Amino acid sequence: MKFEAVIGLEVHVQLDTKSKMFTRVPCGFGKPPNSLTDAVVLGLPGALPVMNREAIDKSIKVGLLLGCKIAPVCKWDRKNYFYPDMPKNYQITQFDQPICEGGEVEIELPGDSPAVMGEHRMVKLTRIHLEEDVGKLTHYENDSLVDYNRAGSPLLEIVSEPDMYSPEETFSFLTSLRNSLIYAGISSCDMEKGQLRCDANISVRPVGTKTLGTKVELKNLNTISGVKNGVEYEIKRQIKAIEEKEEIVQETRRWNPDQRYTTPMRSKEMAHDYRYFPDPDLMPVKIDQAWIDGIAKQVPEKPFDKQRRYMSELNLPYSITAALCPDFSLCQYFELVASLTKDPKKVGNWVVNDLLRELSNANSETNPIPVEESPVTPQHLAELVDLIDQGVISNNVAKELFPEMFSSGKSASELVQEKGLEVKSDQGEIESICARAIENDPDAAQKFRDGKEGAINALKGFVMKETRGQANPKVVDTMLRNLLSN
Repeated sequence: MKFEAVIGLEVHVQLDTKSKMFTRVPCGFGKPPNSLTDAVVLGLPGALPVMNREAIDKSIKVGLLLGCKIAPVCKWDRKNYFYPDMPKNYQITQFDQPICEGGEVEIELPGDSPAVMGEHRMVKLTRIHLEEDVGKLTHYENDSLVDYNRAGSPLLEIVSEPDMYSPEETFSFLTSLRNSLIYAGISSCDMEKGQLRCDANISVRPVGTKTLGTKVELKNLNTISGVKNGVEYEIKRQIKAIEEKEEIVQETRRWNPDQRYTTPMRSKEMAHDYRYFPDPDLMPVKIDQAWIDGIAKQVPEKPFDKQRRYMSELNLPYSITAALCPDFSLCQYFELVASLTKDPKKVGNWVVNDLLRELSNANSETNPIPVEESPVTPQHLAELVDLIDQGVISNNVAKELFPEMFSSGKSASELVQEKGLEVKSDQGEIESICARAIENDPDAAQKFRDGKEGAINALKGFVMKETRGQANPKVVDTMLRNLLSN
């Protein structure tokens, strides 16, 4: 019997706002433990919450970005539970009237070739609701410590339908969602800092059936690849259990990323009774069309839409757009350079091959260099491309110059002048070197005369080496052909 998996994800996204959800205490990461707290965060008697307008704006923006229905009225509820990560013993969230309903995330499935755009489809969303984050517990052998710096930060929970069917689709979903949220300035989505967290609900069923199997929730998925690996393991575990006549129980399991297996955390035979009720200290939020229209003007072009535009309007190949479009800042850099030159495709090649290589080589875990701080400015790269187009330098010389431009911060024209690297177009000098090339490699010369077109490349290589890449390639080609035809 063949089985298929059915997967739904619950994604928690910490919003980039100056202050927390219901207090003026700033949001932050890496601060001394319990330094970002106040009476509201700690739930002290008499402390009253006040809504963060920026967080609501960004929640509406996410809803519009993902095609959700924005609720005309959403309200706040108390989710009651007793656990050290929330000192009030309840979490302010949205239960039956979330801010966004429905929606979808576009994903790309792996294609047969990395150079060709794969198949795309939409994954349906159930809802998006806004709530406050909880504190962070650190467990030791004999005790646990809690840090409330994260507690109270605005948190969006994005809940998908059980609409994914493979680990690869979960990876594509999270990658696409993360890219869209970063594009829109919603969150930095750094999983290492807890700004993006994910739980996966997984079940398996015989292929061809519609009834969902017993659901298992998977936690401790700390990276996007970790989600993929954890889901992959859990699918295999459940299928093996069914084939061996074992019962799949509804439970929460923990993924061990080092040893790559899941272990039971707690049973979940029935829904927890969180005793939800409307928060008596907070009024419902009414969202009119004028509010929505104002936010709609801020919604950016989505990554896949940008990729399709680059391919259709700028004639960029998929391989270039696939490297550009996931990175909003890189796209901004590319578009600025392209606006200053005549050949966007040539610019795209320089950005995704040479610029990304130098940025990668210069990066370290402690001191990464973002593209915004590249020593090669958009203006410098545009000038380099123009120098090639104008025949001032050859492409080979430009390739040698680029690393030095990156390390020194100097422009191409400065380095060309310093090093005397202008293209040599002196007919007499080039003809003399071409004649030597033919004399030194009579075998290649004869092969070309016999009709093997590619044999001329060996002769060109000799000329370019002798001129340190400064000979005009078009002049070299014409000169060699003339000499070989005589």
